[in-house]
Amino acid sequence: MFDSQFSNYITITNRKTKESIKLDQRRVKIRENENGLMAISYVAPVFDIMDLEIFFEDFLSSEKLNLNISGTGDTTVSFRGIIDGKGKNFPQNIDHKIILLQEPKCLDPRENIQRTGFSKFKLKSEISE
Repeated sequence: MFDSQFSNYITITNRKTKESIKLDQRRVKIRENENGLMAISYVAPVFDIMDLEIFFEDFLSSEKLNLNISGTGDTTVSFRGIIDGKGKNFPQNIDHKIILLQEPKCLDPRENIQRTGFSKFKLKSEISE
């Protein structure tokens, strides 16, 4: 079998308390939109989901976390919430949760323009006269 230096887990760590949770990558799907909102879908047995809910129980929206995918290094993200996934197609002992995280795309505020949705804001330098 191929030996890999990468882990099979996604680790989410609370930056304040250093408490962390590991999610098995075989049970995870990650989606991200162009505004940096990342949705981590986690499908697992109920007892694993209970650990996930307990971990995120006291988190505030916008709380900073470290996200480490496969041991490639920590990325700072902001917690946005956890919601129930559509679990009606899963067996009774399987549950589906979606963790919402926001990753800052660019530290230059001139580049942080909402590209979708209702906002039509543009910098003066981008408006052609």
